[in-house]
Amino acid sequence: MFGAERNWCCARFATVISTWTRSSDLAWAVMIGLGQVQDFCAVAATIKDSRALAGLMAEITREMGFRYFALVHHIDIKPAVSSVHIVDYPPDWVERFQARRLYASDPIHRASHRTNVGFAWSAVQSLITLSAADRSILAEAHDAGLGDGFTVPAHIPGEVNGSCSFAMGSGDVLDQRQLPLVQLIGSFAFEAARRLSRQTQAPCEGPSLTERQAECVALVARGKTDWEISQILGIGQETVIQHVKDARDRYGVTKRTLLAIRALFDGQISFADVFGR
Repeated sequence: MFGAERNWCCARFATVISTWTRSSDLAWAVMIGLGQVQDFCAVAATIKDSRALAGLMAEITREMGFRYFALVHHIDIKPAVSSVHIVDYPPDWVERFQARRLYASDPIHRASHRTNVGFAWSAVQSLITLSAADRSILAEAHDAGLGDGFTVPAHIPGEVNGSCSFAMGSGDVLDQRQLPLVQLIGSFAFEAARRLSRQTQAPCEGPSLTERQAECVALVARGKTDWEISQILGIGQETVIQHVKDARDRYGVTKRTLLAIRALFDGQISFADVFGR
């Protein structure tokens, strides 16, 4: 039975992808210009609440020829009151999506973690390997009314990943020509949503490392010992030990590995610091 269901999912997904691919080769009558992008960005930067942003998104979505949009952080929204979640997808699909808590495991969301630029959903297989469960999710979304789409990733150090997605209706045509402009709209839209969500949070200053602490932590992340760090930086080993201890105290962690991960996640050090010369 399981094998039959899996084969059905694979066949259904192949049909969906085939539809998307055929559609992406066609021309679509609705296009936006740079002037509309500039107008959208100007309004989005000053918008005051999520309801107004949702209205603005609905308007630009129609102007670009899409039918649906979603601005979301890729986490279950229930424990994250201040997370970004402005969605205009088919209600039945939204209900199923939330009930199954697919925000982190959704294949489109996962694919967005592998790139910094927007991508058409028809290209998802070039970014991640799709499982039978992934194919089933995409086929279900298509059956619920979502056609091909375009997702713009949002990666902010120290924050949960998010994205802005625009979707066609099932059988509608995705116009590849305007996607660079859709990328701009998606980036500014998510930043507007992020700004509004942060207004509901109490001001909170995260840990901050001194320049010397950050240097020591970056070398810790490279696997260097305290003695090796002291030789590289030209300071005493006891000084290195103190810098690393102070950095751990600021983050409230006891392990060097966890310290490096937290500092990297918060943007206190970068991958260039860790893997650079």
